[in-house]
Amino acid sequence: MKIRKLSPENYAKVSALLRQAFPGSTYEVQLVENFHRSGKTVHEWVCVHINRIIAYLAFSNAYNGHDICGLHLGPLAVKPDFQKQGIGSELLRFALRQDVIKTKTIFVLGDPGFYKKFGFAPCATPVCPFDKKNDHFLSIRNTIGQQFTVGYESEFWE
Repeated sequence: MKIRKLSPENYAKVSALLRQAFPGSTYEVQLVENFHRSGKTVHEWVCVHINRIIAYLAFSNAYNGHDICGLHLGPLAVKPDFQKQGIGSELLRFALRQDVIKTKTIFVLGDPGFYKKFGFAPCATPVCPFDKKNDHFLSIRNTIGQQFTVGYESEFWE
């Protein structure tokens, strides 16, 4: 298994993976396709196994007003045949060590039981617009002390 930056020739393969990993939801596929169309800076990696993309991870900018205050992690997806084998965990650990990621505040909306294993902690500030009680909103390297609603790229709302 190899981890690589996502290249444009593999965009369609990532869309197919997201359809498989999130059956019954089109949100994740649409989000990633919107990012690819817009050309905004998104940090993306894939796991490749025998020339097949089996996992995907993305980071996009997080905002306090118009100022970037960190990154949002997600989506993180693993092909169903390869889930529960540590592939998503390995991809996340790899990404968290990358220069463009390793010093930034990272926010994630997800399963606290999973993300706490990587050093994420419940996030008191800022507030997530998708989870008003912040029950599933976590962060790592969060030094933000002021209360505000964290902003997402416009692609999350399209």
